[in-house]
Amino acid sequence: MSAQRKDEASRLNDLIVSHSACISQLYSSICSVIVGQTYMIERLIIGLLANGHVLLEGAPGLAKTLTVKTLAQAINTKFQRIQFTPDLLPSDIVGTLIYNQKTGEFMTQKGPIFANIILADEINRAPPKAQSALLEAMQERQVTIGGQTFPLDEPFLVLATQNPIEQEGTYPLPEAQVDRFMFKVNITYPSRVEEFQIMERMAGVGDTFVESTVMPDAILAARDIVKQIYIDDNIKTYIVNIVDSTRHPEQYRLNVKHLLMYGSSPRATLVLNMGSRARAFMQGRTFVIPEDVKAIAADALRHRLILTYEADAEQITGDHIVKYILDTLEVP
Repeated sequence: MSAQRKDEASRLNDLIVSHSACISQLYSSICSVIVGQTYMIERLIIGLLANGHVLLEGAPGLAKTLTVKTLAQAINTKFQRIQFTPDLLPSDIVGTLIYNQKTGEFMTQKGPIFANIILADEINRAPPKAQSALLEAMQERQVTIGGQTFPLDEPFLVLATQNPIEQEGTYPLPEAQVDRFMFKVNITYPSRVEEFQIMERMAGVGDTFVESTVMPDAILAARDIVKQIYIDDNIKTYIVNIVDSTRHPEQYRLNVKHLLMYGSSPRATLVLNMGSRARAFMQGRTFVIPEDVKAIAADALRHRLILTYEADAEQITGDHIVKYILDTLEVP
């Protein structure tokens, strides 16, 4: 390693040490309310650091909504919860124009999307027209009302939840919208020990609120450092190989072509790149290692794979395919 590279690594390490304190504090604040679910909490923080939206899927009662609310409370910023229902309209999300009889002019009434952290609760309960209202905001970080475009304040993060069990009265998210989520995280049941702790903690009073201790500027500063995390060309090639193998598995001697209708979009490459940097930051490292990529691969890819009917018949999921790819491809 050259002297210049050593100096750069030392400078970056100092920045990580100085700015990771707020992230550690954020993590501790959430864990003071939420028992277990460390996997979900880590993915939410990685999404926050990498400027990516997160979709949480799990059975009712697994603290999805509570975790998002606690995350928003711990950050001194504006939070809005949007309860998605079958009668929800796009204007209920982004806002609308209202006629002012006194002035004879139309006034812009901004909707709940004008916040920093958005909880889209049970997002698959709303019809596609309402779901699509999030598209521009999630991708472009802006909203158009009556022909006028309004930029959204940073940080801006959409955290959505959906229930995979009850499908009656739901509207599956279009592929275009699902692809805009950095991660799709599957939430599992707590262990017996954790469930006992949940019972003990929830019996207390005032345990579900945390003080705002992290400023938005600290999050934005941490994001700038994440972008500086070093990622070697060999790991970049590894990321590209993972994503490309979902499109052309035969070129990598993977026997899954009959299971995949469509592979991952280029967004998967960008997600693996930034997500692995954010995980390295959380681990206190100035560089990305292959384990960072592997750790987030399933969450980054499972919702970007469109499987064939044959895969459904054999009860093969995207997680199975991602694991097979990671186990088979050569690791740098």
